[in-house]
Amino acid sequence: MLADKGLIGQLKQVRQTVTERTSDLVVTAIGFLGVPYRRGGNTAESGFDCSGFVRAMYNQTVGHMLPRRAEEQAAATEKIDRDQLKPGDLVFFNTMRRAFSHVGIYVGEGKFIHSPRSGAQVRVEDMNGSYWQRRFDGARRVVGGQADEVKAAAVANTGN
Repeated sequence: MLADKGLIGQLKQVRQTVTERTSDLVVTAIGFLGVPYRRGGNTAESGFDCSGFVRAMYNQTVGHMLPRRAEEQAAATEKIDRDQLKPGDLVFFNTMRRAFSHVGIYVGEGKFIHSPRSGAQVRVEDMNGSYWQRRFDGARRVVGGQADEVKAAAVANTGN
């Protein structure tokens, strides 16, 4: 019955679109390696802080505007288990003695990209390193934005 309505083909297209956007997000983020950290920064020209970097990558690549602060980004996204992480998901850390005080973007194979701290630059690090492992606060998946718009279009095309 699903095949009769073309839903399977549409779901494959949605999956491909979401995968492409996630790949685009990670590739775009990698393009900003070396941009200096700047507290409150949210552009490559001014520099990025952690949440400004994540927000800029999602806005530029996916067209989804996340909240400005790391803890707000955690609250606005869907909690997932660490073993469910996929490239493009958000990873949160307690680096300032408070939950969700740091955020980065998971790039795969246990690594994430982030803007770490004053005097540093956007870089990729291993989440399994002792510093990050001890401070891991959780993983989140961005829902909403264009991924949901694509899903809604696929459902609308079925006539349901």
